[in-house]
Amino acid sequence: MPIRTASARWQGNLTEGSGTVRTGQGGLEGNYSFKSRFEEGEGTNPEELIGAAHAGCFSMAFSKALADAGSPPTSVETTAKVHLDKTDAGMTVTRIELDAVGEVPGIDEAQFAKLAEAAKDNCPISRLLSPGAQITLNARLAS
Repeated sequence: MPIRTASARWQGNLTEGSGTVRTGQGGLEGNYSFKSRFEEGEGTNPEELIGAAHAGCFSMAFSKALADAGSPPTSVETTAKVHLDKTDAGMTVTRIELDAVGEVPGIDEAQFAKLAEAAKDNCPISRLLSPGAQITLNARLAS
């Protein structure tokens, strides 16, 4: 398996500085700052990037699980809400809420929910993050 890379460059002090993040193959590049991370400033932040990684990983794992169960999806759309909170240990990602909508012809809701939970528990990014953050899932079939 290939080793994936990403890089970041920060210039200046914490509150007035700024930086850029970039994925190794150039697929994503963005600016970040104190304001984009801890306030409502423009740009991205590490928590959004973790959310994007988690949403992408879950969507792929869930799509595979659905196909393996004989119900290949038309689409799976996932949003991840990453909560960064101040704890006794410092700023910590405490919770990630996954919200997924699947367009899956011919599947019943119980099987859909069972496969969604399994994908949440077993996607590589969930396994990475779950020892430190609570991961919740709201999965529903598209109307």
